[in-house]
Amino acid sequence: MITRDEIIAYMEQKSYRPLGYLELKEALNVSEEDETAFARLLGRMEKEGDIVQTRKGKYGLPRMMNLVRGVISISPRGFGILRPDEHTEGEIFVYGRDLNGAMHHDRVMVRINRTGAGGQRPEGEVIRALERAHRQVVGTFRKLRPLPQVIPDDPRLLYPVYVKPKTKMRVNDGDKVLVEITVWPDKDRYPEGRIIEVLGGKGEPGLDVLCIIRKFQLRDEFPSQVVKEARRVAVLPGEDELAQRRDLREWKMVTIDGEDAKDLDDAVSIERTQGGYRLGVHIADVSHYVSEGGVLDKEAFRRGTSVYLTDRVLPMLPPELSNGICSLNAGEDRLAVSVVMDIDEKGEVRNYEIFKSVIRVKERMTYTDVNKILLENDPDLRTRYSELVPDFEVMGELCRILRKRRMDKGALDFDFPETKIIVDEKGWPVAVARMERQLAEMIIEEFMIKANEVVAEHLYSLKVPTLYRVHERPDEDSIRELNRVLGVFGHRVAEREVQPKHFQEILEKIKDRPEERTVSTIILRSMRHARYAPQPLGHFGLASAYYTHFTSPIRRYPDLVVHRVLTYLLEKGAIPAKKRTAWEMKMPLCGEHSTLREITAEEAERESADLKKAQYMKQFVGEFFDAVVSSVTSFGLFVELENTVEGLVHVSSMADDYYEFDDRSFSLTGRHTGKRFRIGDRVRVQLVNVNIDEAKIDFELAG
Repeated sequence: MITRDEIIAYMEQKSYRPLGYLELKEALNVSEEDETAFARLLGRMEKEGDIVQTRKGKYGLPRMMNLVRGVISISPRGFGILRPDEHTEGEIFVYGRDLNGAMHHDRVMVRINRTGAGGQRPEGEVIRALERAHRQVVGTFRKLRPLPQVIPDDPRLLYPVYVKPKTKMRVNDGDKVLVEITVWPDKDRYPEGRIIEVLGGKGEPGLDVLCIIRKFQLRDEFPSQVVKEARRVAVLPGEDELAQRRDLREWKMVTIDGEDAKDLDDAVSIERTQGGYRLGVHIADVSHYVSEGGVLDKEAFRRGTSVYLTDRVLPMLPPELSNGICSLNAGEDRLAVSVVMDIDEKGEVRNYEIFKSVIRVKERMTYTDVNKILLENDPDLRTRYSELVPDFEVMGELCRILRKRRMDKGALDFDFPETKIIVDEKGWPVAVARMERQLAEMIIEEFMIKANEVVAEHLYSLKVPTLYRVHERPDEDSIRELNRVLGVFGHRVAEREVQPKHFQEILEKIKDRPEERTVSTIILRSMRHARYAPQPLGHFGLASAYYTHFTSPIRRYPDLVVHRVLTYLLEKGAIPAKKRTAWEMKMPLCGEHSTLREITAEEAERESADLKKAQYMKQFVGEFFDAVVSSVTSFGLFVELENTVEGLVHVSSMADDYYEFDDRSFSLTGRHTGKRFRIGDRVRVQLVNVNIDEAKIDFELAG
């Protein structure tokens, strides 16, 4: 049977001209018994945009017909930017009149109408939507004539959705609803749909975050059969099972997490040895409770990851597991997979052992308390935890050694402060503050990185199918664009064979300088998104040859997969051929799906945080703040406050002069006064407007 790759290879020949179905069948020597499968394959390839059929029924490759396939991003101002699937192609601009029903993030086919000249992007027209991104839309219901409409919350979804007036649900004008699209838009028609859920009236407590949950199609409830299965398995095994594990219940180990964490999946232990340190990283054995292919496993796969929104957590596993039997709660017996490493005083792992264990955590510590013990010598806490204080001090020593070793290898350290948003019982934000990473956070970070590296290299040495966490080096186009911005601050990185240490050198030079946050952000944006893959392609940011995610199986599905492979090897010693083949086929799909679920979770978490920041800042309209210019565009300055809130100073509000944008230095300069604004400048601003619905914050320069 002929394959997709063979069809494409044939069409890529220089002598190829578009052929009809019968001509193509004859040219490829398709037999009569294979004709049905061949016809289906052609149809599937056309639907997915691999090939194109002309109006005369001839088949060819898109690029032969001046067509480009990709994902289109639509601006609220009405135009679109196509990012081609082929990375060798540049972006294509699409006017609103040429969108022809395409919606934000649809995969589409675009015909190029005008090639780019003088550095301008080429222009094109959408001729077909290949894959729709939004089958469900969150919006506001409006009782309009001739047909009611749902106005999407996302301003990038340009078209209102017409809905039929008859519905079994009671819906009022202004209600937030979830609508399922039944008829897609085209050049002459708006989309049509049906209301499948009434979310609530505007202003109801929790409605804002519920809209985000529905927008990103997150799962906020567990099916009854999943809950039933979780309750059934959420029990500690009997003594027979425990006897097959190494008993570490007398080991002195702790968990160190944030105050509000409930899913505690990692504990650590430490002791000083004659040659250095013995570090124990003990991870909840979730694979014991979540059987491959069961209802719990399928639900965890669908979710891919836990999602941490500002006022709630959407866990990957039901609370009976995530907060219960799998959480390493202090004083309770728990099943774990332990990685015990002998590390010398230079930070090199001299020996390690991986085994199944039963543990009992001594104390549930918080980052705050450990930082006070180590950095502030808090007398009350040092007395309260006197038995553990020596261990914390040894952990601090080893953390600094491991961290220095990583930095010497060229690992990147983006020291971004986190945002802490505190909400009341109704979900309304009452405080937004900057959280700095301190020693306790670094201890856990370094210990988890080391455990992940050890497990990754261990599995690679055994040549077994698994998932790795990979982070590939930036491409040359990204580096060229990055150098344009870095040049403003007098920095540059090599465009060919760039190494992590090249970025690290810049990060060290800008440490504690005004532009530190901005340059760090710019460098981070030039990086590729880390992903999950079945091949050990290395982790650029960590400067690690082998890396995986092993330490958070309660909240990340890839970690659960790694545990499943690891514990199978610990129990059986080898993987039989049939199971190996099944896992080899499963890993690519699992890695791709998990990466997509992670990206979706990050987008939802970011939108949730931006919304709460806007709600919080509403009360301060008219007040003045100190800020730093975080970005400069042709339409104004983005500024960031000390509490991490960001907003726009629109150029139209800068009324003391006519300001011109210089895209070489990323600055705005007054035509008459010569006053200049650049990234990293400190400014005084006044908050003038907050649009909560769009999570937009507007400032003006003071004075």
